[in-house]
Amino acid sequence: MSDLLSIGASGVRAYQTALTTVSENIANAGNASYVRRSTNLTEVATSNGYSTGLNGMGVVVNGIGRNSNPYTETSVRSAGADLAKTQASTVWLQRVESAMSGGDLSTRLNSYFAAGTALQAEPTSTALRAGMLSAASSVADSFGTTARALDDAMTELNARATQASDDLTRLNQALLKVNQGLVKVTPGTSAAAGLQDQRDNLLEQMSALTDVNVSLDSFGRATVRAGGSNGTVLVDSREAAQVVFQQSNGNVALSAQREDGSSTLFSPEGGALAGMVEGAQRIASARGQINAIATSFTSDMNDLQKAGQDLNGATGTDLFTVSASDPAMVSVALTSGSQIAAAKNNGGQRDSSNLADLAALRTSAGYETQVQTVVTDNAATLKQRQLVVDAQTAIHDGAVTARSEASGVNLDSEAIDLVRFQQAYQASSRVIQVARDTFQSILELR
Repeated sequence: MSDLLSIGASGVRAYQTALTTVSENIANAGNASYVRRSTNLTEVATSNGYSTGLNGMGVVVNGIGRNSNPYTETSVRSAGADLAKTQASTVWLQRVESAMSGGDLSTRLNSYFAAGTALQAEPTSTALRAGMLSAASSVADSFGTTARALDDAMTELNARATQASDDLTRLNQALLKVNQGLVKVTPGTSAAAGLQDQRDNLLEQMSALTDVNVSLDSFGRATVRAGGSNGTVLVDSREAAQVVFQQSNGNVALSAQREDGSSTLFSPEGGALAGMVEGAQRIASARGQINAIATSFTSDMNDLQKAGQDLNGATGTDLFTVSASDPAMVSVALTSGSQIAAAKNNGGQRDSSNLADLAALRTSAGYETQVQTVVTDNAATLKQRQLVVDAQTAIHDGAVTARSEASGVNLDSEAIDLVRFQQAYQASSRVIQVARDTFQSILELR
């Protein structure tokens, strides 16, 4: 009779735990970082490992299981890192496009040369000379506007990359605390499952910043490396690294600094930081090309000016003044349209052969073509990245769906389990009732 009571009591305890677990699953059905849990039930074993009785000795809870699939988790992290990289890269390609179009450099160069062609037809016209000088000023302003827009983009990128590095450091430290907590909790408990949920959520956030390689020990503690299995360690069971971002002229250095002062460089292949590294290179490349075009253009225009005579017969002087520290910071040196050297030396006021050389130089040097090449190459890369974003978004969504199907909460299944465990609980309670009634009947025998 005591066996009947103990079996019923074990069932009540076990199915009470099972009902609690199902309730927890239902309550967290909308929690994306929650992994479905299940109650592991096993038959009660005898103390000596075997039983001579006809029946067993009841049921016991062997722990709270966590329906996590390491393969789907890895797929979500990998797809997320790829998507975050491309999205971040797209942002800075758009900034380069905006900087190039905002300065309208190609159009203003075209207007400048058109003004030179018009003046070539009537070199004594005061209005046309003023118009060409104004067009030259617009070109100078456009070089500066474009350069400053690219500089502003780089400044913003540095700020965002520094923030992303700080965020990765914070995630490293949070994961270290989870690792430390996993050693202290009892395996197979809700507390352990909760910490593992936190661990996986942190790993997913980390993968959005840089591609990570994750290995778990027997306690569930994560060792995280940036990149492949031989990459720089960001977190292990004892320490979390501080991530530092530095950038100079498009050359980016990301390092993981440890408590002993040592520092290891790493190059992310995925995540937002990888996209920012690529973005820094793109911005620096565009800035360098603008500098080169500005240097070539201003030098050629100044040489052409000095090879001719102005309206008053004086030898031409520099058309543009260029900053010693920044070749894209250009200003017009002339104060009057009459100073434009339209004529060759000793050519007279009606001579415009120096402006004919300007038209020839426009064709041979191809300043507008150089600017348009920068714009076109960036636009083509941006379009390609946007197509990749669409494909990677679909891949990431598919990976998330597969993970949800494998480890997410299905309310229909939970409803079935709720009814099943409720019936088992009620039946176990009935077993105790029957055992008590039977025992009472035996006591009442005379």
